[in-house]
Amino acid sequence: MYSVVACILGYLFGCIHGSQIVGKLKGINIKEEGVKNAGASNTTILLGWKYGVAVAIIDIFKATAAILLLLILLHGNAIPTQEQHIYIYLTTLFVIIGHNYPITMRFSGGKGTASLVGAVMAIDWRIALIGIGILIVFTIATDYLAIGVLGMYISFLITTYSFFGLVPFFIVIGLSVLSIYKHIENYKRIIGKEETKLSSMFGKKAS
Repeated sequence: MYSVVACILGYLFGCIHGSQIVGKLKGINIKEEGVKNAGASNTTILLGWKYGVAVAIIDIFKATAAILLLLILLHGNAIPTQEQHIYIYLTTLFVIIGHNYPITMRFSGGKGTASLVGAVMAIDWRIALIGIGILIVFTIATDYLAIGVLGMYISFLITTYSFFGLVPFFIVIGLSVLSIYKHIENYKRIIGKEETKLSSMFGKKAS
């Protein structure tokens, strides 16, 4: 039962899309413009960093909120800690599935990076510190967000296995495969030197 609750809760929260909210306020379909991704990075390209940050905040904290709500629902029940971790990781998986394939946007959403950040913040502060740190360092070092995201997923795999064992680890493998699939076009543009660099995104003023 808790597995079903975790999946439904995660998916519903995942369907709350920052880019859709900001897009309606600004009268633009963010998914159909720029690099055609419904996320914070494309919002920054199109509207400037202030709107990109707003989208990121929504997409980050919807994942945090979903996990915290799950923990409230689990509170008071005699569920082993290791089993709780499985439910938390299932919630994380379905938040990102909901973000990437939201019913509110005809199953065509973003790539789930901001939501993963929010999830790791709620899962474990050590995983969050390492993963977000690697995301920031790799992104700044390469000037490409997609490279930072790849580094964060690799660290998430390692730290999850170290702290929580095999079942959460296999869930993160699924998340990693999904992320790589969603970022294939970014990797192709990086190879072709056509990908928008982080430095150029933040040079754009909010409109």
